[in-house]
Amino acid sequence: MSVLFGPANINLKELFGSIETIAVIGASSNPYRTSNHITKYLVDQGFEVIPVNPNESNVLGLKSYPSIFDIPQDKSVDVMNVFRNKMYTDKVVDDILTWSNDRNQKPVIWTQLDVSTESAKKRAEESGLTYIKNRCIMVDHRSI
Repeated sequence: MSVLFGPANINLKELFGSIETIAVIGASSNPYRTSNHITKYLVDQGFEVIPVNPNESNVLGLKSYPSIFDIPQDKSVDVMNVFRNKMYTDKVVDDILTWSNDRNQKPVIWTQLDVSTESAKKRAEESGLTYIKNRCIMVDHRSI
């Protein structure tokens, strides 16, 4: 299954086959939150998940970091999965771009449903990062 993401067709099966580590920005320990449910799904599928939320010390027994800048320097991140209100998306993407440059990593930026903004998408793509817009990572993973 090929799905068009930005300027190139990306095969979901190939994409998910290359992913080891996913940072979930906005992960919640509240079992009634969608970010908790999807974080659990990702863990259950064998991905290494790094919760990022300044209001959480751990999520599903995993250490949660206050920001992406607090993720250990030696940790490689393949996907930054954004679970924040879209009013924060531009700032989150700016942080990811800074993090990416500082760490010489090129994570996929994956925005959950109704999280993306055109300005964030444009900046990410201009910086050479793959930007997946308004899609549920769990639904897409289940489709492969």
